[in-house]
Amino acid sequence: MDGTLVDTEPYWMETEHALAEANGATWTVEDAERLVGTSLINSGRYIRERMGLAESPEEIVEMLLDGVVGRVQDTVPWRPGARELLKALHDEGVPCALVTMSYQRFVAPILEHLPPETFRVVVTGDQVDNGKPHPEPYLTAAAALGVAPEECVAIEDSDAGATSAEAAGCAVLVVPNHVEVPPAPRRTFVDTLTGLTVADLGAIRAETPAHRP
Repeated sequence: MDGTLVDTEPYWMETEHALAEANGATWTVEDAERLVGTSLINSGRYIRERMGLAESPEEIVEMLLDGVVGRVQDTVPWRPGARELLKALHDEGVPCALVTMSYQRFVAPILEHLPPETFRVVVTGDQVDNGKPHPEPYLTAAAALGVAPEECVAIEDSDAGATSAEAAGCAVLVVPNHVEVPPAPRRTFVDTLTGLTVADLGAIRAETPAHRP
């Protein structure tokens, strides 16, 4: 979701910088980019150590959510082509799952802007034991959809997310945004979702090499 469907990564980065400033800590662009696509609890652990905070990782996650939820309630910055592709998938009856490391209370106000049943399944970071880059989020989503991961195409914008999907067995369409994503055999790259069709996604799945655990 973050950085792929909606360009909310700047919201997270702004909140991280504000947290550092409030605590007299140093926080760099490199620090912020390191957390893109990773689980929130791992982000909380990293921030605690990097900023020298007394709060627990769980408390830090809630502090981050307080900042980004307020921002997204004001404006949802959709990525180009995202809503159009979701509509096309829905119209053709393709089952879709949202797999995000954001927590439910951040996801909910964004989903309110989409038609009902846009996503048949929603997997959030507070619903899994192991977040991205672990394969659990995508394995959970595929199982809930009732399909094999090998039949799925995951759309990602980070290395952590792409690694998670690959490890689960999915083909991966990478749409880079704020961070560089290295190439890999199961990754297809495009610059934008604009103009992308359901047939294009089917071709990506068909042309992706078989998963090798």
